[in-house]
Amino acid sequence: MTDRSVAVVTAAGGAGIGAAIARRLASDGFDVVVTDIHERRGQEFARELSEAHGGEFLYLPLDVTDTEAVQRQVGEIVDRKGSIDVLVNNAGWSKIEPVAEMSIETWQRCLDVDLTGTFACMRYVLPHMIERGRGSIVNISSIAAYETSREHGAAYSAAKAGVLALTRVAAAENGQFGVRVNAITPGLIYNDFLRKIYPDEFFDGYAQDRSLVGRVGRPEDVASLVSFLASEEAGYITGEVYGISGGVYPHG
Repeated sequence: MTDRSVAVVTAAGGAGIGAAIARRLASDGFDVVVTDIHERRGQEFARELSEAHGGEFLYLPLDVTDTEAVQRQVGEIVDRKGSIDVLVNNAGWSKIEPVAEMSIETWQRCLDVDLTGTFACMRYVLPHMIERGRGSIVNISSIAAYETSREHGAAYSAAKAGVLALTRVAAAENGQFGVRVNAITPGLIYNDFLRKIYPDEFFDGYAQDRSLVGRVGRPEDVASLVSFLASEEAGYITGEVYGISGGVYPHG
């Protein structure tokens, strides 16, 4: 058991948005549970948090497409920590293929991770939040949910649009129980993974030609908003979608 509020972050072990969110929530005083499908990466990151903030931060392996595993791990977190106060659904997967050429496997995998995985985590966390009469869920979607573009691929765009609908309905259903549900739609967020895929000229061009603030996003930009939405300062906010795109696509 812990005397701190507990935050669960999916896909938190990488070098991007999930890790930045986990670091920020740990700095805010949350007892952060790191979940990630990559065990070595997740374990190393949990140790990093422990060294930076003191105490022991828990890592649990989690494949969000395995609904039985999601149910089991949520139960273990509640048994070991006593509660789940904040859930951040950050796990995602994408493969860009034109609709006329897309395999069923690509379509299904994208929906399984990005949409059904988000649903599964909410499905098994929500009863615990409802029982306690409080909680905050933040779903990481994407500007792909509403941008008319070939950049993101239809499967990813459809899944992330589904996340927005899921967010709004869950907010409507659960506000009466003290549970808030919101979503964030990041634009281009620079991280080490993307840096390996795209040349520096890609990011420079995006910053110059598309971003209204002259730079691309940073994982910490998303983490700051999650921090606010997870806090009591956001107690009157639910069912909302917040863009973080440097003005590239400022509305949902």
